[in-house]
Amino acid sequence: ARLLIAADCVPFACGDFHNQILAGKVLLVGCPKLDDASLYVEKLSQIFAHNDPESVEIAFMEVPCCSGLVRIVQEALRRADMDLQPTLTRISIRGERLDG
Repeated sequence: ARLLIAADCVPFACGDFHNQILAGKVLLVGCPKLDDASLYVEKLSQIFAHNDPESVEIAFMEVPCCSGLVRIVQEALRRADMDLQPTLTRISIRGERLDG
């Protein structure tokens, strides 16, 4: 599967989220600021270790706290011993795609 790991505010900020970002991918959602980051690392590392994702994309907001999602996914990939570089999709507070 092609995995999309998105911060929970991304679909609300990006009005065309389903067509622009989600289409054809399996979605996992979380908040790096308000949720338990260590739990996410553990769960994601298990998902990566027991599956062979075709790709991983991280969709996150431009706000500072949201970059934690990138670190969480990178650590989970490292723990699962996966040599896979995630695609980064950064979204502005106005819902526009920015350079990753």
